[in-house]
Amino acid sequence: MGIFKGKVNRMLIFRVCAPVKVLRMTQSSPSRISKAVIPAAGLGTRFLPATKATPKEMLPVVDKPAIQYVVEEAVAAGLSDVLMITGRNKRPLEDHFDRNYELESALTRKGDAERLSKVQESSDLATMHYVRQGDPRGLGHAVLCAAPHVGDQPFAVLLGDDLIDPRDPLLARMVEIQEREGGSVVALMEVDPSQVHLYGCAAADTTVDSDVVRVTGLIEKPEPADAPSNLAVIGRYVLDPAIFDILRHTEPGRGGEIQLTDALQLLAADEKIGGPVHGVVFKGRRYDTGDRSDYLRAIVRLACEREDLGPDFRTWLRQYVTEEM
Repeated sequence: MGIFKGKVNRMLIFRVCAPVKVLRMTQSSPSRISKAVIPAAGLGTRFLPATKATPKEMLPVVDKPAIQYVVEEAVAAGLSDVLMITGRNKRPLEDHFDRNYELESALTRKGDAERLSKVQESSDLATMHYVRQGDPRGLGHAVLCAAPHVGDQPFAVLLGDDLIDPRDPLLARMVEIQEREGGSVVALMEVDPSQVHLYGCAAADTTVDSDVVRVTGLIEKPEPADAPSNLAVIGRYVLDPAIFDILRHTEPGRGGEIQLTDALQLLAADEKIGGPVHGVVFKGRRYDTGDRSDYLRAIVRLACEREDLGPDFRTWLRQYVTEEM
């Protein structure tokens, strides 16, 4: 995976998103995307008590925190400016992507170049910024908090619960489609119809690209009977900045939260607002770390595929499974 060698911005920005009175509907022209937004303000209640004092994004997946995989994915797609939307008790996220001079000095004195490189890797990945969400009012509200930083340019949103294998460059493909077609792009994956109620679900038309559809409608967590398809929205978005004006005027939806899906539905219904909405249908390797069982499966799968860990781990795993059967 490519690594962008940039400076780490240690400036911590505190803002509270406030609505505006004027709705500005503009369609921006395609431009090179350089900014990624990573919402990371959730409480991680499904992983209690592990997340009582540790952000869920810092839970290790093999030997790196889950959030580092997400930042690496953004950087590999050419997005070198990363804004994290955080909340209370999320300081470890900032510390992880900052320099640790005491640890680096200790490793230097020991001559441990390998571990020193791993420690420095996270602080050299990208230019990092942070803003606190303050009032946790849903994903749409978290995205809206990025408006002052993003400005009037398209940007990517990456959710930390979905880890995409670096051998399957989903985000890079989404950026390519957005720069070609304008508007917004969502990541879609076919799921079993019985599981659509767990996701946002897309109605879509085919295009000349086999992996790209034109989204005509979106429903947040529909009942199976009401779902327009089995195309589920997964945690990657490339958004036109017109989304901000829509979010400012989006009423709380399912769960009393401002839903990003509701705002995207408006964009899909009227491309004059901010361009069309396309979807990239992903068929690659995705690791769900938002569920305890899937989190464990993700660790096993990634460990098995590591050159340094895989051979011995697979041997042990086969023996363990044989003994347990």
